[in-house]
Amino acid sequence: MSRTTSSSALSARFEGWRAAGHKALVPYLTAGYPTAAETPDLLDALAAAGADVLELGIPFSDPLADGPTIQRASQRALDRGMTVSGALRLLERFRRSHDHAVVLFTYLNPVLRYGPERFVRDAEAAGADGLLLTDLPVGADPEIEETVEASGLDLIRLIAPTTRLERIREIGARARGFVYYISRTGVTGARDSMRSELADELRALRGLISAPIAVGFGIATPEQAALVAEMADGVVVGSALIDRVDEGGAGSAAAFLASLREAIDGRSA
Repeated sequence: MSRTTSSSALSARFEGWRAAGHKALVPYLTAGYPTAAETPDLLDALAAAGADVLELGIPFSDPLADGPTIQRASQRALDRGMTVSGALRLLERFRRSHDHAVVLFTYLNPVLRYGPERFVRDAEAAGADGLLLTDLPVGADPEIEETVEASGLDLIRLIAPTTRLERIREIGARARGFVYYISRTGVTGARDSMRSELADELRALRGLISAPIAVGFGIATPEQAALVAEMADGVVVGSALIDRVDEGGAGSAAAFLASLREAIDGRSA
């Protein structure tokens, strides 16, 4: 299936969703989890359940930003032989029948080992729209940043509650696709409640950057997803979704994602 092409296809999608009052739902899934054979069915199920952007994680053995759930999923995928090349093949397979946006999520080490230029070329060829490197802050490695920014991939930037104002402006100036706002400090993982300061933080962020804002880390219920959707352009869910995969496979994960979609659409209607 053909997909949208432009210098920033992901940005164009978010602009369209914003104009339509639609809030993006962004589920995370680790490539190769529970197995490489099951990942395609999971991707298909999430796409059918209401995902707008799929965040496909390339597993890494030392995932500093990830909590126990995604660490466990990543290690299991690695133990069963998942590689960078394998993850790209899964993406390529998904792209044959789906037009959904896909962002690759990983760390610098796998990209460096694969070769940055080769990685960017192969990721784009496989059908990726964006790349999120959690341990590549703005300015940390200009050569790799330039390699990604010169491609058709959007380099997704992270902003945290502790990010200084001048740094936010710097990140915003380089942002493409969307900005991923970390809803709280620490690592990923489902939480019972959202921080009360989140609304004020997002209002302040809106005044500093023009890029769409997707919020992740800790979203675990339809109510939380709907609340975040009132404040942001997108809602990212990872650990809670992996938990549903553990509990009941693709069917359970899809039902959970559909409940988030329904809550988001009901609140923003």
